[in-house]
Amino acid sequence: MLSELRIVNFALIEQLSLQFQSGFTVLTGETGAGKSLLIDAIALLVGGRASTDQIRSGEDETQLEAAFHLPDTHPLLQRLRSQDIIGQHESELILRRVLSRSGRHRVYVNGSLCPLRVLEELGGTLVDIHGQHEQQSLLATAKQLDALDAFGRLYELRGSYEQAYRGWKELRTQLDVLQSDVVDRARREDMLRFQAQEIEQACLLPDEEARLRSERQRLVHAHRLRELAQEAHVELQEDEQAVLTRLGRIGRILAELAQTDPAMGDCEQAASESAIQLKELAGRLRDYAQQLEADPDRQAVVEDRLDLIQRLKKKYGGSVEAVLVTGRLAQEELLLLDNREARIAELTARLDEEDRRLRTLAQQLSKKRIDAATRMTALVGAELVAVKMEQAVFQITVSSDESAEGLGPAGRDRVEFLLSSNRGEPPRPLGRVASGGELSRIMLALKTVLAEMDQVPVLVFDEIDTGVGGAVAAAMGTRLRKLGAFHQVFCITHLPQVASQAEHHLLVEKGLESQRTSTSVRALKGMGREEEIARMLSGLTITKKVRETAAELIAGAKGKRSE
Repeated sequence: MLSELRIVNFALIEQLSLQFQSGFTVLTGETGAGKSLLIDAIALLVGGRASTDQIRSGEDETQLEAAFHLPDTHPLLQRLRSQDIIGQHESELILRRVLSRSGRHRVYVNGSLCPLRVLEELGGTLVDIHGQHEQQSLLATAKQLDALDAFGRLYELRGSYEQAYRGWKELRTQLDVLQSDVVDRARREDMLRFQAQEIEQACLLPDEEARLRSERQRLVHAHRLRELAQEAHVELQEDEQAVLTRLGRIGRILAELAQTDPAMGDCEQAASESAIQLKELAGRLRDYAQQLEADPDRQAVVEDRLDLIQRLKKKYGGSVEAVLVTGRLAQEELLLLDNREARIAELTARLDEEDRRLRTLAQQLSKKRIDAATRMTALVGAELVAVKMEQAVFQITVSSDESAEGLGPAGRDRVEFLLSSNRGEPPRPLGRVASGGELSRIMLALKTVLAEMDQVPVLVFDEIDTGVGGAVAAAMGTRLRKLGAFHQVFCITHLPQVASQAEHHLLVEKGLESQRTSTSVRALKGMGREEEIARMLSGLTITKKVRETAAELIAGAKGKRSE
């Protein structure tokens, strides 16, 4: 749900901060007060098109921010967590958009700067806006297919089909590779054999490069390393003033010292142990110096080997490990190509089996979709009658492609919602025949029928009450209230019958502040709400009778909510 909305310098709004609750909320106010500005702000926060004209006059930028709380079961929450947009134990999504007169607009998701496409991708799953000028989610045929499957509770069957389709598609891809053009296959086989042979002949070892580099370092500096080792050996042992010679004299002195004072016996022992360690070091330096010789032939071998390793790394992935993996994969693919005929026969048999299974699942989906379309058409038709569209004819068509290439990721069916607004006219695709006001009422009817299955958490209806009143308005209010049990619903309305059904009521007002026109919003309760409903009933002149009628409308709606 949308829990909070903050707006700064947006058209007539200087600064506004609102907190929302779940259920059904209405926004009312005089024409021109700025009710649609709130909807426009929400639309921008879910990827709507921005214009510098929306920035408040005299200001450099507009700031919009919204906080959404998502239930743990919502699929969007899992997606956001997998993309590290929000933490694994977080459930709040904060969207922020800044419009600048310089044209450098900015978008932030949970504090991180993001491209606008991130909002556009989130938008359809967070908020569904139904108004005279908004693109509706259910106008896309793919969404219509999803809606029908949701209504028919077909997602388990569809999931089985989708899993089978992925397996079937993979088998087809493997078979296509094996059955590809002979020339292409021969060229591929030659390339693989060359790669495999080149890498195999190199006999690379994972740690070889590091060992060769170390050996090259010794060979290049062999003369200097020998000089240093010999010099250290002389200083330790060969010279009259060598460390070991002097340490021997020190040992004899300490032995005499220990004879006189046994408490100093450990000093002689320490000197003796040091002499042993230094003798071992001297021996190691002597042996190291003796085996160190300049070896141009060996150095050339090492250099050639390192050059070979570098060439292979450059060709096959940048590391010895990548080269070895390339060789292994080439061998495996060659094995597949060598066993091509047997493999083709095996894959063909498996593909035939999977094809039969997939077509059975597709046929089951088609049958259930046709049945669901019949039931959903009847329910939506009844809802359209209730919202004063008796002349409208709503249809859901399910057309199946029976051809060999007709199977797709969601089956073989194309689902389309059709409407005829006027009796006698043939039904046409929904988005091409309905006016703005009609489309809002159609969407209300669809959302009412899909209430329990629709996963979009926030629904917004703007100008839904155009051209209706009386009992129809009351019916629309009742449907919006019922939708509030499954979604967070916002509705801009001029009808008291609709406004009285709401659980929460916001009044949008326009006034002068510091000699500038500004839009503000306040929550109405009790007498304040009765006063606003009374204004909606009668206009400027509000009588006692009108107030009583307003109170009755509100009380009646409360009674229906408690039922």
